[in-house]
Amino acid sequence: MESQTARARRLDDLLQDARKRIEAIDAEFLLVHVLRKPRSWLFAHRDDLAPDEAAAAFRALVSRRAAGEPVAYLTGQRGFWRFDLAVSPATLIPRPETELLVELALERLAGDRPLRIADLGTGSGAIGLALAFERPLAQVVATDASAAALDVARANAAALQLRNVEFREGDWFAPLAGERFDLIASNPPYVALGDPHLDEGDLRFEPASALSSGADGFDALRAITSRAPAHLGEDGWLLVEHGWDQGATVRDLFAAVGFIEVETARDLEGRDRVTLGCWPG
Repeated sequence: MESQTARARRLDDLLQDARKRIEAIDAEFLLVHVLRKPRSWLFAHRDDLAPDEAAAAFRALVSRRAAGEPVAYLTGQRGFWRFDLAVSPATLIPRPETELLVELALERLAGDRPLRIADLGTGSGAIGLALAFERPLAQVVATDASAAALDVARANAAALQLRNVEFREGDWFAPLAGERFDLIASNPPYVALGDPHLDEGDLRFEPASALSSGADGFDALRAITSRAPAHLGEDGWLLVEHGWDQGATVRDLFAAVGFIEVETARDLEGRDRVTLGCWPG
């Protein structure tokens, strides 16, 4: 007869218990994380016994997830574009919607010649590293005001063996004095201070400086759009991610400083997500 101790450590039983407290998919990700196995492995080994240490580590992570901590911070990584990125509480967790910005940027970046790209507020490095990966002839400069975030981004670049990206500490364009680029990309903070969503879900654990920007959420977007022309070459592009209800205002910001071909692209759920424009020089 199977002992209760063995049952408590069977992978399927561990998952069943965890599902009473957290989402099933979160439980699976946390279990394969502590077991250091791919998720596909789990489906063929549900009757296996977990080592005592792994079972204890899993239960501890389930408790933390039940208290609201993001899975990405618990596992230390999040998938983005073609790779897994290390993340920490010093960085925003990369979202699938941000891949739209990468796609739009790549459409405007020739792959057969050297280019200069800037990624402002790089965080974990998601945007800059994706562009550096897809455009190996380009030189990417990624900035962030957080030294801790840059440490994470540098580690991600090293893990991906990307040598065409450089990281600089400073606020937005501050580390880029006198330099011009073919394309500037940014996923800046755009939530209004005091927005009730900041007290919900994963947002409670992410760095406030990477989420909110001023009383109306537009402080960073204003700073980037107003200063970008001084750092763009002729026919250079600026692309920024923003909130679903901010598209019209961001287009006005672009137009006010002289950008042309201004448009807003929508994400897979049909919401305004990325505004872009060309600098005529």
